[in-house]
Amino acid sequence: MAEPQIDETAYVHSFSNLIGDVYIGAHVLVAPGTSIRADEGNPFQISEGTNVQDGVVIHGLEEGRVVGDDGKRYSVWIGKNASITHMALIHGPAYVGDDCFIGFRSTVFNARVGNGCIVMMHALIQDVEIAPGKYVPSGSVITNQQQADRLPDVTETDTKFARHVVGINDALVTGYRCADDVSCIIKVRDELGKSDNGFNGKGTVQTIGLSNQIMDQVRQLLAQGYKIGAEHADKRRFKTGSWQSCLPIESQRESEVIAALSAYMADYSGEYVRLIGIDSKAKRRVLEEIIQRPDDKPQGRVATTTTGSSSYSKPASIESVNGSGLIAEMAEQVRQLLAQGYKVGTEHADKRRFKTSSWKSGAPIAATNASQAIAAVEASMAEHVGEYVRLIGIDSKAKRRVLEEIIQRPDAPASKAPANSSSQALASDSKLSPEALEQVHNILAQGHKIGTEHADKRRFKTSSWQSCSPIESQRESDVIAALEGCMTEHSGEYVRLIGIDTKAKRRVVEMIIQRPA
Repeated sequence: MAEPQIDETAYVHSFSNLIGDVYIGAHVLVAPGTSIRADEGNPFQISEGTNVQDGVVIHGLEEGRVVGDDGKRYSVWIGKNASITHMALIHGPAYVGDDCFIGFRSTVFNARVGNGCIVMMHALIQDVEIAPGKYVPSGSVITNQQQADRLPDVTETDTKFARHVVGINDALVTGYRCADDVSCIIKVRDELGKSDNGFNGKGTVQTIGLSNQIMDQVRQLLAQGYKIGAEHADKRRFKTGSWQSCLPIESQRESEVIAALSAYMADYSGEYVRLIGIDSKAKRRVLEEIIQRPDDKPQGRVATTTTGSSSYSKPASIESVNGSGLIAEMAEQVRQLLAQGYKVGTEHADKRRFKTSSWKSGAPIAATNASQAIAAVEASMAEHVGEYVRLIGIDSKAKRRVLEEIIQRPDAPASKAPANSSSQALASDSKLSPEALEQVHNILAQGHKIGTEHADKRRFKTSSWQSCSPIESQRESDVIAALEGCMTEHSGEYVRLIGIDTKAKRRVVEMIIQRPA
């Protein structure tokens, strides 16, 4: 009997069972409790990036073959970046295409499932061919071609979910690799205390200059199906907003994207580098975030703001532009807002109103020219020199705000003002960091709900989070109190803040707010 061939970058758990003519491709995960037996039907191909989860069985009949993407005949072919989830059964002859999702306890037998299909839980697919991009609901029994031809197309939400599962399993591999390696566990523990850590895609930890918040942002963008790019600018170009594109990042794998961003930061170590989130279908940017500054160490302290449904982090280090009251970053922000077709406005509040978030609107700014808009914002700052002033980005078509950012504080030069939100006024009395308070404020301002999850060190390594008590209130003070209650109750554990869009039934933010000592 032939021996299994396993790529050196794949991870096969010691509690799994591989027999016979099986090929395991690059970066494949074979989780504990799986049985992959090419002892009757063979060969099997499991292509790169695929995750085969706990309890999966892959077997094949002696008779019957499918044609793989390489033109050869196989008993079982599983394509790239597929997810074969818990307790699923793939029984040859069977073909599962690239980017497919096969749900819990579902069975594929004597069938072809085309690229990008989503098969939900407890389904049976037998003796049929399913066209690419089709959705199979939970509990379906598809045993004739007429049923297969009537299946609906997958939606963008389904596709994002499937990609998210692949990303989660990338992280899970790291936990498995470290489980039996004491030195690795110690290294991970040490690195978790730093802001510049990450994964190199092969299960080992390395310092890459990216903060935890930026890595979370990358994860969120990829989970939403967006592409990621990068731009750089020296100090002269930065002041004029003349950014230059880095080489495109084609990969959608989190580890490869992080590695590419790290490489750009090293290549342009004396320049500004910013992360770009790209909606390729709508041909627009959903995020622009500076991740490196000249002669700066990676920023450990950040403040957050929100564009659309994507949260992101803004480093607090700033510099003035030509001696004006607006900081360079804010001037750049005004230009970006106008370039995306948004309007710009201001609000102000004295110290008393600031504590209760009772902001007053500044004079309307009708200018669409960047220099005129910047001048108008500066005028508002001068008019309310003893007060807080914040910049507002407005999507007039959708009638919503896309940005709220403080640009002036009382008794402090505007060019020195830290870019945090009104939540910072409560920071000294709260267990939550200013960044977490700002995130709470932004999530509630968008009408989203907030929840919390916790995990001990063991569960954290496998991303097995548990929910805290639900937070029903939308009042900021009540939410903060509930978050602090969860942190106190689980003081020796990781606790993370969850932003929830209840209408779309999805998460918009995941932010760790407490780590074990």
